[in-house]
Amino acid sequence: MKIWVDADACPVVAREILFRAADRTGVQLTLVANQALNTPSLPNINTLQVARGFDVADDEIVRRLDAGDLVITSDIPLAAEVIEKGGHALSPRGEMHTTENIRARLNMRDFLDTMRASGVDTGGGPATFNQRDKQRFANSLDRFLTKHAQCE
Repeated sequence: MKIWVDADACPVVAREILFRAADRTGVQLTLVANQALNTPSLPNINTLQVARGFDVADDEIVRRLDAGDLVITSDIPLAAEVIEKGGHALSPRGEMHTTENIRARLNMRDFLDTMRASGVDTGGGPATFNQRDKQRFANSLDRFLTKHAQCE
């Protein structure tokens, strides 16, 4: 199992949690972004810089993903592709995307996009990443890694 990070939009604090988890567990961690990123000098932590462009990082993650891998993303369409390919998707806020909830999340995202396109104010973007989000992410990641380390 590997962890892939949609790193362009991943909060720095979530990346730091991922670095500590990769160091502790030895799991392969790759951050995919369209810009250079600083990472710890550990053999199991890598970056993959892709060209700028719409969904370039997402497409590269899906292309390299193996069934059972974990993807960290807040991008709902990417999460849906990951699940379809047999992977797992976790948001930086600690919400696990699953086959049971991804369709509803895609529908809500599309609905809000339609509302915004028609001029309706939908309340702006996501709330600021806070301490509760950090804790929820760390806990969800630990649960996932503990469960999946036993399966390997």
